[in-house]
Amino acid sequence: MSAAHHPLEALMPLPDDHERIPAPARGARAALARGSALRFVLLIGVVSLFSDMAHEGARSIAGPFLGSLGASGLIVALVAGTGELLGYALRFVFGYAADRTGAYWPITAVGYLVQMAAVPLLALTGHWPAAAVLIIAERSGRAMRNPARDAMLAHATSELGRGRVFGMREALDALGAMAGPLIVAVVLALHGGYRVSFAGLALPAVLTLVVLACAWRQYPRPADLDIGENIPDRHGIPRAFWIYLTGMGLIAAAYADYPLIAYHFGKAHVIATPWIPVLYAGAMATEALAALALGRLFDRWGVRTVVAATLLTVCFPPLVFLGGTAAAVAGMVLWGLGMAVQESVVRAAVTGMVGSQRRASAFGLFDTGFGVCWFAGSLALGALYDRSVTDLVIFSVVLQTAAIPLLLAVRRTR
Repeated sequence: MSAAHHPLEALMPLPDDHERIPAPARGARAALARGSALRFVLLIGVVSLFSDMAHEGARSIAGPFLGSLGASGLIVALVAGTGELLGYALRFVFGYAADRTGAYWPITAVGYLVQMAAVPLLALTGHWPAAAVLIIAERSGRAMRNPARDAMLAHATSELGRGRVFGMREALDALGAMAGPLIVAVVLALHGGYRVSFAGLALPAVLTLVVLACAWRQYPRPADLDIGENIPDRHGIPRAFWIYLTGMGLIAAAYADYPLIAYHFGKAHVIATPWIPVLYAGAMATEALAALALGRLFDRWGVRTVVAATLLTVCFPPLVFLGGTAAAVAGMVLWGLGMAVQESVVRAAVTGMVGSQRRASAFGLFDTGFGVCWFAGSLALGALYDRSVTDLVIFSVVLQTAAIPLLLAVRRTR
């Protein structure tokens, strides 16, 4: 590709020329390189914003919509659980495929296309089996696009910092996750119904694909952004990765998903029903703000950022499940903080553990292990809740606490 097709190629001097370039010129080139990397990150962030607006909006009413089509509670739980399991388990497959083929953009685009097509098509379904297929397809599309997208995004970290890159993307992602359910809530309040809500989500779905196409056209080779990054392309996955995955797997198993939290709020009358989705939106707002701050802190402190955040999030289970309204609100703030860690700085840490040729595989492998632990933990937390809320809290606190020594060991190993 010629310099005319990519602005960075004209700025990349040969190694022998570096000393001959005046310092002001080098500074200008470095600033332009950072600007190009920042634009790429923001474009991917806007893609995440619109996509989360669509699929999180759909997820907020998927359960009651299935119920309105005649699905039982068991079917709703099975569809949601299967979708989440596939949404994580398939990531290793598609991450490995992206690294083997180098087709990062095509795999990302197909994943987004499958996911965004599934959302508005729900408006046309009249039977719960068809709706279940679309819900699972939406999660599978997410599994397809995430590892390849994150691998491309990682190329911008050498210019902007790993924590900052993934923090900015997650902040925009969380804003979309906050806006989507609120839009659906407004439609339902105006008596639009589930089908009108799904149909209305076609707009952010289309905008997702339009912005994605613009990003692909402007940055056909994101690897060109990777100026100055020097991570050894090790053979295999380093030991630190497995220790890190084990620690984060414990946190995943300990982390109560919002449907269970919302179920508790309604059953225990901790939060009035109309305010339950609003509280979720507030948690997403916390996640957006925390992602930006944690990204900056990660670039200074590294894995210690995850340790510090875990010391705080270990307090959310007793606040959410054992406290009153004020405690529940405070607990949801900490819950949102933990979600910011899991969706932003966790990926920043993985980026620094593997070379660029294996990043999509590493992201996929990490997400698969994390998702399996999350699924198993969700089943355990649900069973414990039916037996004793106190047992659930103890289980969650103990597992999160047990993860801290492993996270500290990652820092020592690296």
